[in-house]
Amino acid sequence: MRQFLSHFKHSKEHTEHTVLGDASIPPSFYGEQDIFRFRKQRGVNLGSWFVLERWIADAPFREAAHPAQSDLDVARGNDAKVILEEHWNAWINEGDWAWMKERGFNAVRIPIGYYHLAGLDPSLLDGTDFEGLADVFMNAWPKIKEAFELAYKYRIGILIDLHAAPGKQNADSHSGTSNEPTFFSSRSNLQHATHVLTTLLTHLNQFLHTHNPPLPNLIGIELLNEPHPPSDSVLQSWYSTTIHKLRSIDSTIPLYLGECWRLDTYTNWLTSKHFSASGLVVLDHHLYRCFTSSDICTSASAHCAALDPDANSHTAQQFSTLSEKLGGFPGGSGLVVGEWSGALNPGSLTSSTTGGWEETKKYIEAQLRLYDRTCAGSFFWTFKEQHPGDKGWSLCDAVGAGTFPNRIGLRLTGANEVDIDPEEVLEAKTARKAVAAENHRNWWSQYPGQYMHWRFEAGYDSGWDSAFHFFTFNLNGRDSLTELGFARAWAQHQTDDHGQNYWEFEHGFLQAMDGAREFLKTRYGFN
Repeated sequence: MRQFLSHFKHSKEHTEHTVLGDASIPPSFYGEQDIFRFRKQRGVNLGSWFVLERWIADAPFREAAHPAQSDLDVARGNDAKVILEEHWNAWINEGDWAWMKERGFNAVRIPIGYYHLAGLDPSLLDGTDFEGLADVFMNAWPKIKEAFELAYKYRIGILIDLHAAPGKQNADSHSGTSNEPTFFSSRSNLQHATHVLTTLLTHLNQFLHTHNPPLPNLIGIELLNEPHPPSDSVLQSWYSTTIHKLRSIDSTIPLYLGECWRLDTYTNWLTSKHFSASGLVVLDHHLYRCFTSSDICTSASAHCAALDPDANSHTAQQFSTLSEKLGGFPGGSGLVVGEWSGALNPGSLTSSTTGGWEETKKYIEAQLRLYDRTCAGSFFWTFKEQHPGDKGWSLCDAVGAGTFPNRIGLRLTGANEVDIDPEEVLEAKTARKAVAAENHRNWWSQYPGQYMHWRFEAGYDSGWDSAFHFFTFNLNGRDSLTELGFARAWAQHQTDDHGQNYWEFEHGFLQAMDGAREFLKTRYGFN
């Protein structure tokens, strides 16, 4: 494949603004890092690799202390160090990374607890529920580092998710302990969680930058999984403090924020803030439709209809509107669905389909369409379960049963290697830009005003080139196409002029992305 795009403004910003950046790291590292972070994230959660959930994997609980439901219970049980290390070494292997790559997944979300960082700093456990247990978790950190190495081999990005914070941030046992939550009621816990995250980012950057070769596949850090605060102001204050501290270490690291299932509230809060940095701030929404009484009495077909982007459903409208609003956030933002599944409550299923297979399949298809069109990415929960057969929650089982597609994303047809002619691409861009610019001028001529239509054309050039910059990353006929996911945020980084009539630049940028995708599909075909 002939490369014809070599430099983008945002790559230069990464080099200039990453506090821990090393001059010895080649500029190509930052360009590839941008691809990993801004592309559409087609991901899966690696649940129960580190933070354990008994319904996913019960073997690690075989010697756990009462009530045998959480990581702390396992750590206090017999042979905990041996049992945990055996589990970490076996749960995810290189074959799993290859399996994900083959099926179009380009990202994983890895839930960890603060105690899994004992190997980088044992003092992180001091004064917490896990004090005295550092040796049990000492070898989790090397395994986390190994995950980055193997993931990069398959060009898979990693989102590190603080699933279990000091004192636990919600009442669930997957927050680390079987105790009552005290995270928000303890100032020391709040401060310690910030310290945990800054320690993690410092050591992680050092490892990724000094690795030979450097590893560019950290796509972000999620500050807190599914927080349950006493008020939004408490959580938002902690978010603000922690974001500023993390930005002082690395101003470009994408930060993911759980929004307590209040998307509108947290979108409004986030877009009112002014975090002076060039990194993404991403809202993480978790979407399940199988737990509440309302979910149970709603049919599978109604659940599908409520999520259908083709029918312009309420959820599709909300996601689209909020994604657009977040995209205008200075520095860039976006929306991802960090957890979702194909699970429906039996009350939603009819007796007309065997085991709900057809309904589960349609429900998964509706969600994939929704997230692809309205979000910057999504992460299925979860990769696998110890006991096979769960086609709603286990990705491996769902693919095997046919309720989840055998592959996701777009793949070019017709050849193993694709040679894209830059002259042909330029000719197509020029022709399509002329038509789009004329349509743009004609439309706005109906409404008197002060326009800068040249900005539309500049945006079109930038959007088309950006689309192909992502499309041609690691391109061959066997892999899914890399697509720009945080499009509005990326557009912001392609120009320093965000003043008057920036909207025309953005309109041109987004239309060009659609045009480039249409050209690639028409010229080479997708499957």
